[in-house]
Amino acid sequence: MSSFNRHDLGLLLLRLGAGGVLMAHGTQKLFGWFGGHGIEGTGQFMESIGYKPGKASATASGLAETGGGALLALGLATPAAGAAAAGGMAGAAAVHAPNGFFNQEGGYEHAAMLGLAATSLAITGPGRLSLDHALKHVLDRGWMVPTALGVTAAATALVVGARNRRLDRPDKDGEFADQEKLFEE
Repeated sequence: MSSFNRHDLGLLLLRLGAGGVLMAHGTQKLFGWFGGHGIEGTGQFMESIGYKPGKASATASGLAETGGGALLALGLATPAAGAAAAGGMAGAAAVHAPNGFFNQEGGYEHAAMLGLAATSLAITGPGRLSLDHALKHVLDRGWMVPTALGVTAAATALVVGARNRRLDRPDKDGEFADQEKLFEE
């Protein structure tokens, strides 16, 4: 049995950190844990910011974060897990983008960093301290990386694009949605 190196330990720490944060945010959406609003409350919020239907959007977002985060932390199905989490974070970044980059102003900094970490793990792989390694990488093949990231990018572009088109259309009173005002509510 070979010893583990700094590379493997670094990937483990990155997976546990990013995966843990993603799981915590996802369980807020799905179950209302850690001060979250659960599917109902998150669904109402999703509707208010243009992601419709709200409950389905909350469920998809919560599953991408919780499931993607859990799988990343375990180092299992790493390409799909990283892609799912990155797609969820791209959707979150789209909401925060009108507020600029920095998180203290409500910007997309946090979502972008988690999305980048998830994408990086999908590309680099989980390292030897992972379930993928223990299972001889049956769920972590080279062809899976571009496939998972490509499918997720296409789906995310469709979802975020539909949201943006909704925000650009006038409502029944002829008013356009103000993203910053929606985000503050």
